[in-house]
Parts: sequence; C-alpha cells; structure tokens
Amino acid sequence: MEHISKRPVYLNLFKIRLPIGGVVSILHRVTGVFLVLLLPPAIYLLQQSLQSAATFESTVRILGSLPGRALLLIVTWMFVQHLYSGIRHLLLDVDIGVERTTARRSAWLTLVVSVVTLLLIGLWMT
Repeated sequence: MEHISKRPVYLNLFKIRLPIGGVVSILHRVTGVFLVLLLPPAIYLLQQSLQSAATFESTVRILGSLPGRALLLIVTWMFVQHLYSGIRHLLLDVDIGVERTTARRSAWLTLVVSVVTLLLIGLWMT
C-alpha cells in the first residue's frame, strides 16, 4: 500500500506570519546569542581601558564617537529587550499571563517598554 504524504514540499518561512508572542520569543533568543557573542569584545575593551590613562582615553574616545554611541545603543536595546522578554517568559512559566489576550499584551508591552527604555537611555547619554 502506498502512503501519500500531505506534508508541504516547500515551506516559505517569509510568508508565515507569526503571532507577536512568537516574534518576541525568537527575538529573545536572537538577542541572547548576540549578547553572548559581544562578551569577548566587551571584556577586551574593559581590559584596554584599565591598562593606563592613555588607553582609557582611547577607549572613551572610541565609545564616545558616533559609531561607538550607536553601537552602545544597539547593545543596550538588545540587553533591555532580552531582560524584559526573559521576565515575560518567566511569568509565563509560572502560569501568569498565559491567556491569549494577556499574552499578546505582554508581548507588545515588552517591545514598547524596551523602546521607551532605549529612548530614555539615549537621551541620558547625550
């Protein structure tokens, strides 16, 4: 007897529309990976800044430049987004906010609050 499979042959991932909870979950994982990958350069910059007064000034100059500030804001957003979505996931793990509407609201809330936090930190940096 021949078995006919009804599974899709070609699955276009760009046409699948994830719910906002899925987007936040994937964003949480991606930001976590980038934060781990950014640890060695951050440790290197810290080590350079602690060597002498001249290397400290050089590090401050690098991070105070426009690309340096942009990089700091991006890393800050990744950290804040990862933190807020991690808290959301922990609350979901203990069955807080698992209803559909509450879960959607909390997913949107993590995105909005991370952007607001980034704007506040960006204003503070100027």
